[in-house]
Amino acid sequence: MAQLTLDEVTKTFQDDDGEIIAVDEVSVDIEDGEFLCVVGPSGCGKSTTLRMIAGLEDITRGEIRLDGQIINDQPPARRNVAMVFQSYALYPHMTVRENMAFGLEESTDMPDDEINERVEQACKDMGIFELIDRKPGELSGGQQQRVALGRAIVRDPEVFLMDEPLANLDAKLKAEMRTELQELQQDLDVTTVYVTHDQTEAMTMSDRIAILNDGVLQQCATPLECYHEPNNLFVAGFIGEPSMNFFPTTLEGSTLKGEWFEYELSDETVAAVEGTTDITLGIRPEDIEFVQSDTGSNVFDSTVHVVEPRGNENTAHLQFDESMDEQFIATVGGMKQLKSGQRVKVRFPENAIHLFDTASGEAIRNRTLDEIETVESVV
Repeated sequence: MAQLTLDEVTKTFQDDDGEIIAVDEVSVDIEDGEFLCVVGPSGCGKSTTLRMIAGLEDITRGEIRLDGQIINDQPPARRNVAMVFQSYALYPHMTVRENMAFGLEESTDMPDDEINERVEQACKDMGIFELIDRKPGELSGGQQQRVALGRAIVRDPEVFLMDEPLANLDAKLKAEMRTELQELQQDLDVTTVYVTHDQTEAMTMSDRIAILNDGVLQQCATPLECYHEPNNLFVAGFIGEPSMNFFPTTLEGSTLKGEWFEYELSDETVAAVEGTTDITLGIRPEDIEFVQSDTGSNVFDSTVHVVEPRGNENTAHLQFDESMDEQFIATVGGMKQLKSGQRVKVRFPENAIHLFDTASGEAIRNRTLDEIETVESVV
């Protein structure tokens, strides 16, 4: 195991227009055995960050430390990290055995019998021992991915680096491999940095998520913290599917006035947003309540525009008014029927709303979290 530290790591590139900042002073401490997912939109700097850790990209400024030792200038072969690529990067003319042994043969003085023992054990661990003498062209996508993972395992690295390793798999196989990767990482207890654009992977697999946008670290926290306590509008909108709904408003007294509704705030919430006038109200689709009457505060009439049945739930696209350009989304249990064109009443519970400074995008007040219940173990 190893502790990996990024300290104000920056990467710039030069083009005809000058300097491009791909990664901007990213700092994060990754603990021994931690599984950290790095997520963000395309071009945000996540793969560049991974390549700098691996030694495949030079660092412009800052430090990368492995167990306290600066490794900025160490070549990739000396860093004792293993990288798994999206493309698998298997040699087509080599067998599974030869692909997995190649790195050790080229970069170490390890005896052939020890290399072979490691390769065979890794194949057994990955469930591909019966494929050990086949070539990549004879394997499915999932089997090739297992070979790529096995090749990383045989190196016995201090850190696993994974760059969208499941991107080329179909949905069913991707779900299976997510579970396998989690179990593998837990069994090996190896510090892992996993880059993905798929927030489902990040939410389900990681101990913490580092969210990048335009090369800047927006938040690094547990999946639940990123989901329920986002630092800003970007994190709130990026994490979660369907995405959080946002409504620009202006605070007048204790009322948030938007284009389509007026929202009454409690004295406690008014105190929390004191000093901010332009406020964006956010609410997640699952927190919107369908109600039968106007009883209670912050109940609004709306029209169902489109319904997407998903089996366990229905996703409803709603409009406050037909002239409204954008729709907002609410989810409801799959056994409740909604129809396009239906008029409904919805409530935005105050304990479920998020409030953001519209100008800066920073969170002012996140939703109130009920006490998280722990499932009791059965003896």
